[in-house]
Amino acid sequence: MPEAVPDPAAAQPVVTPLTTAALILVATIEPGGESSVREVLPDLAAFARSIDFRVPDAGLACVTGFGSDAWDRLFAGPRPASLHPFQELHGARHHAPATPGDLLLHVRGERMDACYEWAARLLDRLGGAVTVVDETQGFRYFDHRDLLGFVDGTENPIGAGARTAALVGPAADPAFAGGSYVVVQKYLHDLASWNTLSTEEQERVIGRTKQDDVELPDDIKPPNSHVALNTLTAPDGTAREILRANMPFGSFEQGDFGTYFIGYAADPDVTEQMLRNMFLGNPPGTYDRILDFSTAVTGTLFYAPSADFFDAPPPSPALSGTESLSQPASAPVARITVPADARDGSLHIGSLQESAQ
Repeated sequence: MPEAVPDPAAAQPVVTPLTTAALILVATIEPGGESSVREVLPDLAAFARSIDFRVPDAGLACVTGFGSDAWDRLFAGPRPASLHPFQELHGARHHAPATPGDLLLHVRGERMDACYEWAARLLDRLGGAVTVVDETQGFRYFDHRDLLGFVDGTENPIGAGARTAALVGPAADPAFAGGSYVVVQKYLHDLASWNTLSTEEQERVIGRTKQDDVELPDDIKPPNSHVALNTLTAPDGTAREILRANMPFGSFEQGDFGTYFIGYAADPDVTEQMLRNMFLGNPPGTYDRILDFSTAVTGTLFYAPSADFFDAPPPSPALSGTESLSQPASAPVARITVPADARDGSLHIGSLQESAQ
């Protein structure tokens, strides 16, 4: 029997319908800033309640996640069983980099001013304790399309299926049930090259039709299409799914346009297997053709705890006199740099569809 679906009331707003706007911030914690971060955690929900009361149509949904190294700096005792640094991937032609990130702030709403207000309050409280290393403002593009012109999110699970895919179940990791593992990546698109392809060739890259969003038949869909490589099945035949919260973004000044990939999962191996398929190929060498037009420039794995975690976080390692269970050290990562010739940040990794709670 499938594991019981985690109670949505106990989770952060991970399983949330698609919104008009999103603000995604990745930050690092400065040495000595750990206490400031811990002190603000119980107030995060209050920030959102205050804004929602003033702007009831904002539909604010704020998720906070922690990177592997940050977890050990902030909390003593047990740690999420599958939390580890993002695993960099080097394929024959394409690279999925690992980039710095101690905190993920994923803020969604129907109004960007509400998203901004929540982030501004938090960062004002944190002061110099953290440094924002990546900021992306996302927007809904017409009928849930990415900037490549395809509907993004069609195969997202919904309802109870979304909660099962995105939230850690009580049997998997009882101490951390209701949380979610989050992989984020920023992809920059080469739209000039993409737009030289015919619609039919673009459809073969994605594995779906462009206008009406229908998956291509198996005898037509190439094995290196995005859809084919991101469709995973467990040994018992059930689908291995994640919940995507992708958002398009763009800057005419910088010439960058793309998709910010956000994948929530009960088990990060599901997302990581999709990425291995894409960058290394399945079978090896059959990499995802979308990567010829979409370059990954960031990559970080976070754990977003359940909502009640923030009311009474575990003690600080410094105060408890104990050390968190450590994970193998991650490979050194550099600050985020965007290649001069990379344009746009979209991945279209899987798809994004509204998910009912």
